Amino acid sequence: MADIKASDVKALREKTGAGMMECKNALVETNGDFAAAEKLLKEKGLAALEKRAGRATNEGKIFVKKDGDGGPGSNAVLVEMASETDFVARNPEFIALGQMIVDEALAKKHEEPTAALHDKVAELATKIRENMSLKRLKAVHAGSNEILSTYIHGDGAIGVVVKMSADKAEALANEEVKALCFSLALHVAAFNPMYLDRGKVDAGWLAEQEDIFRKQMEQDESMQGKPANVVDNILKGKVNKYLKDICMMDQGYVKDEKQTVTQVLAETGKKVGATLAVTEYVYFRVGE
Repeated sequence: MADIKASDVKALREKTGAGMMECKNALVETNGDFAAAEKLLKEKGLAALEKRAGRATNEGKIFVKKDGDGGPGSNAVLVEMASETDFVARNPEFIALGQMIVDEALAKKHEEPTAALHDKVAELATKIRENMSLKRLKAVHAGSNEILSTYIHGDGAIGVVVKMSADKAEALANEEVKALCFSLALHVAAFNPMYLDRGKVDAGWLAEQEDIFRKQMEQDESMQGKPANVVDNILKGKVNKYLKDICMMDQGYVKDEKQTVTQVLAETGKKVGATLAVTEYVYFRVGE
């Protein structure tokens, strides 16, 4: 039997995160071969990870990164790293891994999680001994007439990317336009719109909502006996109000709810002599 040094046990523990006795036993089992002992511990850890795979991962952290200042032609990436507990979501190694993943995804222009990235998460999960995952990854690309802005809310609970366009490219260099793009990222974080505008709303889904409103009205005693045209107008009003609540362009702007997002875009566009529009937004919230 090889002589197992305390320094080797300590080094193996630091590298794998396994317990002292587990490290010592692995070195004994592999006759002091450090690499073989590390492999053995990883195999045991992966087996344990399989047993933990069914545990809910409703905690975690959102990571976001963009190229430079997010100007025309730039890219941005949003990543959600999921964990079982908030404690692990605050773990420095968990945070470092999430940052490494978003850095690599941006640099290598990944459109979705790769097997290699999933393996890195699994490796950390075996070390920390908690179920975790690279839950989702979304890349956003700005065209030649578009800019990007990103926002992380709180301690990574919410992440947002907003893409804005202008019909005159020079307007995108205007500081007021850049500031508006960032403010719209704040808006998305605050209001989480379901749709960008009414044109993006699925017709079948909207018909279902109208049917729900109609049935609610049928059960409302105050609606009884009203003429059909009056009922239809009230229904239209309810649907219109609902669309204003869920469509970003119709929502009250986060910094001045008396104005809609559409109105703020038009107002800023008039100042800079261009037509401005939001062309895409992405909203990630931990656990969704």
